[in-house]
Amino acid sequence: MCNQTYAGQTDTDETIAMPLGDALRTKYAGDFKYTSLTSHDNRYVISAGDKKLSGYGRWVQHDFPEMFSLKMLEGKRSALKDPSSILLSRSVAKAVFGNDEAMDKIIRLDNRLELKVAGIYEDLPKQTSFFETKLLLPWDNKDNWLNRQDSWNNHCGNLFVMLNDQADFRKAGTKIKNVPTPFVTDLKEEVALQPIDKAHLFNEFKNGVAVGGRIQFVWLFGIIGIFVLLLACINFMNLSTARSEKRAKEVGIRKTIGSIRKQLIGQFLTESVLVAFIALVLALVLAQVSLPFFNGLADKDMDIYWRSPLFWALAIGFTLFTGVISGSYPAFYLSSFEPIKVLKGVFRSGRFASAPRKVLVVLQFTVSITLIIGTVIVFRQIQFAKDRPVGYSREGLINVPLESPLFGRFAALKDDLLKRGR
Repeated sequence: MCNQTYAGQTDTDETIAMPLGDALRTKYAGDFKYTSLTSHDNRYVISAGDKKLSGYGRWVQHDFPEMFSLKMLEGKRSALKDPSSILLSRSVAKAVFGNDEAMDKIIRLDNRLELKVAGIYEDLPKQTSFFETKLLLPWDNKDNWLNRQDSWNNHCGNLFVMLNDQADFRKAGTKIKNVPTPFVTDLKEEVALQPIDKAHLFNEFKNGVAVGGRIQFVWLFGIIGIFVLLLACINFMNLSTARSEKRAKEVGIRKTIGSIRKQLIGQFLTESVLVAFIALVLALVLAQVSLPFFNGLADKDMDIYWRSPLFWALAIGFTLFTGVISGSYPAFYLSSFEPIKVLKGVFRSGRFASAPRKVLVVLQFTVSITLIIGTVIVFRQIQFAKDRPVGYSREGLINVPLESPLFGRFAALKDDLLKRGR
């Protein structure tokens, strides 16, 4: 990450100056195992024979495939050392060459640059930042203008590094912090390392330090989920205590034949935990059934990690916690009944016995009303943003991205479309 300070204001961005890559590679080789400069994702037109399609690609140095452990289906990760080579994702190779052999075939990029297919890799998962990257282009190719940038004032690419096993993250970050400072005169510039596993969620910076970002949405949905679960726990408590008179005789008989309060508490807690586990099974079934619909609606590729020990540990631990919490009050309340009064039929709940239930009901309605108000506000905000005047009519308008072969030919394209009269 690049931190630029001007007039007391620090701005942070992932775009860095190209000379930084060589500086880290040569002066700090002991700290970094791999370094790779990359361009941003750009759309290119790929053609082979009569097949043409467009896809996103980026120029990368030859360490990039090794650094990100690309799963090579054909060829080697080191193939990009050849400036005339290209690596294709499996989906692109399939779309261009079908069932034919793609290795060593020549493809044209934007109808001007010829490259040889030197490797095919498995498409990266949709959860990665590189999901759209379907083409990896050789950094040292003469057509890559970024490779010729030697000014520290021109920020136009990204830099990814992998630390050596023995290197310390903080010490390495301190070492490289002031590398660009001597070369930039009109402002103060420093660089900082950001772990790749935090790049997506912690993408908001203040004074050069990550202070949040998308993680706020994770916390928001997590808090909403906790409140919904709290409502379910309160509802379970209220229903259990409301049925107390029906179970009073059971408690009285069991105490009469020798059961102690600890055993009764254990029984009621076991019942609530069992109910929680039944709810867990139903929740997992409903989540799995509805997941394809949700992925299609939200354009996501989410999945349930059935084989993950961490997933099952969290699920079972959370279910146990929920069962114990929701069953604790009913367990202590029901086990406190006096058997003589219950069996004589003179059992009456105490004057303040219903007070906790009233408090729970008030809390339940408070949380419910708060969630409903929040939902209505968000819905109305979305509707306002959707329906507000934009200054033009959207009716009949189509937005089509133009690829680079069409640059400079806008007039001819416009005339042809007008002649078609559609």
